[in-house]
Amino acid sequence: MARIVTFGELMIRLQPYDYERFVQASCLEFSFGGGEANVAVSLANYGLDAAFVTKLPAHAIGQCAVNSLRRYGVDTSGIVRGGSRVGIYFNEKGASQRSSVCIYDRAHSAIAEAGSGDFDWDAIFEGADWFHFTGITPALGPNVADLCRAACQAAKARGAKISCDLNYRGKLWSREQAGAVMADLCRYVDVCIANEEDAKDVFGIEAEATDICAGEISREGYQSVARQLAQRFGFEKVAITLRESRSASDNGWSAMLYDGASGQCSFSKQYQLHIVDRVGGGDSFAGGLIYALVTGKTDRQAVEFAAAASALKHSVPGDYNMVSVAEVEKLAGGDGSGRIQR
Repeated sequence: MARIVTFGELMIRLQPYDYERFVQASCLEFSFGGGEANVAVSLANYGLDAAFVTKLPAHAIGQCAVNSLRRYGVDTSGIVRGGSRVGIYFNEKGASQRSSVCIYDRAHSAIAEAGSGDFDWDAIFEGADWFHFTGITPALGPNVADLCRAACQAAKARGAKISCDLNYRGKLWSREQAGAVMADLCRYVDVCIANEEDAKDVFGIEAEATDICAGEISREGYQSVARQLAQRFGFEKVAITLRESRSASDNGWSAMLYDGASGQCSFSKQYQLHIVDRVGGGDSFAGGLIYALVTGKTDRQAVEFAAAASALKHSVPGDYNMVSVAEVEKLAGGDGSGRIQR
């Protein structure tokens, strides 16, 4: 069984019930989520040995965060306890023409203040086949960027493949900061994952004939983006999710996977999504892609599996993707009827 290690921040998610606005809410739903943790949960649900590494306070809320992963079978033995707080994000779900809103309260979280002495990377990567992180984690501060670099170096020394979701967050750092730090980290990366905006925001590589605000996506433009990323950093593969945003409630969703060796692109079918919760959509794609690649699927099968996994996530409330391999394969195989299963 493949062993996958992920590293990042696990946060408290606070959200008004249903589609209320913050100013309306008298109470908030409480759950946990975070990019790399979301990927680990997906992989554990698919039956793989998935570990999540972070730093969390040694108090009851920190333990709740750990427990939220353990209940799905994620290995939490690499989580360091210490620090004073768990980061928080407030999420207001959008609907129709009203956009979703995300407000961060994560300064001085335990992982944001972690240092090099907190993690024994050689022990963490013992027996690991794959390492995954996102561009959100190094954005937490120069010290955390250093931790990401040390993790990448240790993973490479163990012969593990490395994937990175660029995941640019303008509320955490500037494009210039992101470009410099991610260019350094991408030297270690084998599989790069991005959405329709990340390559432009982080590296200034823009798809032609595309207007994401109008919901217009050019396949040819993103083939060029993937090719440029692979040529610049030597990526083995580049995956790009393609979201056609018609409204906050209805999106077109598909993906492509570019192979650096052959220069060939594989595209998934497109799904017409009526969204329950889009948070974690990209993470569920990453989890599906990693699963597909480590289990030996072809590029075409891999991008179909990952896109289907992510399409299903948009129907699941919360950060974590609560779907099985069988459910994903059913949708990837063409059964998206949504008929009741008896």
